[in-house]
Parts: sequence; C-alpha cells; structure tokens
Amino acid sequence: MKDHGEAQAIETAALYVVATPLGNLGDITLRALDVLKGVDAVACEDTRHTRRLLDHYGIQGKALALHEHNEAEAAQKLIRLLREGKAVALVSDAGTPGVSDPGARAVAAVREAGFDIVPVPGPNAAIAALSVSGASEPHFLFYGFLPSKAAARRKAIEELKPLPHALVFYEAPHRIVETIADLAVCLEPQRRIVIARELTKVYESIVSLPLADAPAWLAADENRQRGEFVLIVSAAPAAEGVSAEGGRVLSLLLAELPLKQAVKLAAEISGESRNALYDLALAQKDSTGGRV
Repeated sequence: MKDHGEAQAIETAALYVVATPLGNLGDITLRALDVLKGVDAVACEDTRHTRRLLDHYGIQGKALALHEHNEAEAAQKLIRLLREGKAVALVSDAGTPGVSDPGARAVAAVREAGFDIVPVPGPNAAIAALSVSGASEPHFLFYGFLPSKAAARRKAIEELKPLPHALVFYEAPHRIVETIADLAVCLEPQRRIVIARELTKVYESIVSLPLADAPAWLAADENRQRGEFVLIVSAAPAAEGVSAEGGRVLSLLLAELPLKQAVKLAAEISGESRNALYDLALAQKDSTGGRV
C-alpha cells in the first residue's frame, strides 16, 4: 500500500489532471505543487493565467495552450509527449479541469491512446458553494452553464423543474441578470436560491434568499452582477399528496401526452393517487399559462 502522506514519484508517460485554486493561491494542495514541479509540461487553458500561478510558487516549466477552441489539436500534442515518455499536467484557469472547463475531450483522447491518467483533486467551485449553502436536500444535480440563448435556457429550466434535487449552475457576469430572471419566472416562487460570487477571491459574497426576490436583489447594486457565479436552487417543492418521484413522472408524461392520459399513466407507473396527480397537473398547467 502506498504511503499517501509522502510525495510520490512522478510517473513517466502519464497525464495528471490537476485542480488549481479558484482565486486564493493558498488553496492549492501540496500534492498539486509536487506534480506541477515534477512534470515535463503543463497544458493550460490560458498560459498567461497559469504562468502567474507557476511563478508564484517558483515553478519553471513548459506551458502549452489547451482551450475549448484547440482541444482536439492540443490533445494530439499531449499524446505525442506521452509517447516520448514525458509526464504532463492538465490544468484549467481555476478549479478542476473537465468540469464545465476544457479538458474532458483531451482526457478521453489520452485514455483512448492507452496512457495512464492520474487525478490530483482539489478546489471545485460547485462543491465549495454547496458546502456553505445550507442546502438540506440529500441529492444535488450539477448542471453547469445553462444555454446562452433565452428560449433554450427556459426550455432547459422547465425540464429541470420537477426534479427533487438541489440544482447547481455556473454563470458568467454578462448573463447573470437574464439567468436569474428566467429561473424566477420558470420555477416556483417558494424556492430559495444561493448566489455565490467570486468564491475565495477578494470580493467573495454568498447570499441566500427567496428565488422570487433574487432579480430585485441583483438589480439593486451593479456590483452584485460582477464576477463568476455559482447558483444553487432548492429542489422542487413536494405537492400535497404526491411524492417528488410521482411529480417527476407526471411532468415527463405531460410534456408528451394530453393531460388526462398523462395523469392515468402516471398513476399506473407511480402508484400515486389519480386525483392528487390530476390536481397537480392542473396546477402545473396554470403555472405555465396552459402549456403542459
């Protein structure tokens, strides 16, 4: 058994997927520093951004760009280095590569080529936000970034609406107002939202408030619209007499079938009361302006 308390030798011909700080450079792990010092090359989303991290810790190394626009081409460069017996680290600008950041396609290509891939865990914005959110749901769904176009974004939110899980999103400053507005319109007003902004950075802020109040809170101060965001929305409220799973089944059927037929099938599938499901279907119809 390996002694995980001691620094381990860097493997040759291996890709290390390394999580890096979200903002506070002190959040990097000791193992991540050992890996970044020991590899032959560092593939990074923005070489200038990563250079600041490497310089801060006195790490000299060859940085090569791997971002969303060149990921396929850059993956082949990684594979060539690995075939030469080199060890390579993969990082993103902040947090864990491949999680709403470039890296997943490169990792898949390297794995397909037969090389070892080693995770070096560390900071992750979604988990950091969840840890301070006070969310009581036993499960959460990490969605990442919602679609940028309004119609597609609202459609995605409607599809997520019946899920009995906390919903976790990332959002950029230029879309935060529109996204919060769509969440407030499409979801039930009794839900709560946690808005976590600029995690671990100088202007970090974390607030929890009713979803219905979120658009006005955001509009009250332009500074609240700056930075990178994690949004955590509480789960779908349970309908009286209908379990969360029964409500989910009903919502899926309502998207494809007439109301009465959807209710009948939902009752047969879930074992829920047909009357309770019918009342819930009518309520959903009213909340969507007749669209079910």
